[in-house]
Amino acid sequence: MDSTAGQLGQWAPQPAAVEAAAGDVPELLGLAVQAGSSWPLPGEGRTAILWELLASVAAADVAAARVFEPHLDALAILNQASVDADRDSSWGVFAAEGPGMKLEATRAGTSYVLQGSKPWCSLAGRLDHAVITAHTDDGGRAAFAVDLHHAGVTAEEPAWVARGLREIPSGTVHFEQVPAIPVGGTGWYHSRPGFAWGGMGVAACWLGGAVGVARDYRQGLREGADGGRQPDQLALAALGEVDRLLSSALQYLGRTAGRIDAGASFTAGNSAWSEAQRVRGTVAAAVERVLQLVTAHRGPGPLAFDEKYAKRVADLALYVRQHHGHRDDAQLGLLALKGDCPW
Repeated sequence: MDSTAGQLGQWAPQPAAVEAAAGDVPELLGLAVQAGSSWPLPGEGRTAILWELLASVAAADVAAARVFEPHLDALAILNQASVDADRDSSWGVFAAEGPGMKLEATRAGTSYVLQGSKPWCSLAGRLDHAVITAHTDDGGRAAFAVDLHHAGVTAEEPAWVARGLREIPSGTVHFEQVPAIPVGGTGWYHSRPGFAWGGMGVAACWLGGAVGVARDYRQGLREGADGGRQPDQLALAALGEVDRLLSSALQYLGRTAGRIDAGASFTAGNSAWSEAQRVRGTVAAAVERVLQLVTAHRGPGPLAFDEKYAKRVADLALYVRQHHGHRDDAQLGLLALKGDCPW
């Protein structure tokens, strides 16, 4: 993110392998499992490297980051809860809620079973396992590890009409008395620092996708210049603004990663979650502006005829919508009103 780029060569898979596998979900899942066997976990001293790796994956192919990030996040969650994970299997994280749907966890002897439905479960029909949040009988929510191959699991095939992330559809999964292993207690999933770390890891993916879009723009300007069409002042000003936005966001992520690994930087007046909201909001705004600048200045031609660029733009535009815009800012504003801010 700042000085980590030179350290990435030792980590496999490399961005070239990710780019070559773009669109091939089984191959991407295999690469994600490979990454999960060796890539760093957040909060253990190499968070900046982890985020740089995730950003590099997204810069190569945004949809690939939607495969890698939840797999790695699931492994991190299980590690934080001291639950053994099968690192040779593919994992997802399903924590969304939806109107008219409820997934409940009830005790069955010394274990639990899940009953109900869960929305927004990406690649549920392709994954082996998932960390899933469910409502508990004490009125709270808790996380559970689930084998998605169990006979009681039914993954709907969603009517995915989006042009972005077409190979990563998210649909509803139904659970009928499915055995589940507790991962932390009631309330643990959302209250742990790792919840904030995972949210910032997603922001690293968004930012990596924007880097890919920016590289497309820069390369287009270079190719135009090589053909005798020098970029005008407006095109150069747009590239300069893109550079400012990406550089500042990358530096912010790198600095935050260092604070996470230092372990003592987040206090009651500046919690991990408030910092996650700042990071996510700052990165989302930068990504939106980069998309706006680049698509405006490149025009309709590349969107119509450059498959890789058009895919990257569509994938990123949908992925960054995981940020809830003004609603997330309102949540951050409430935290700031209570004094949970560095100023």
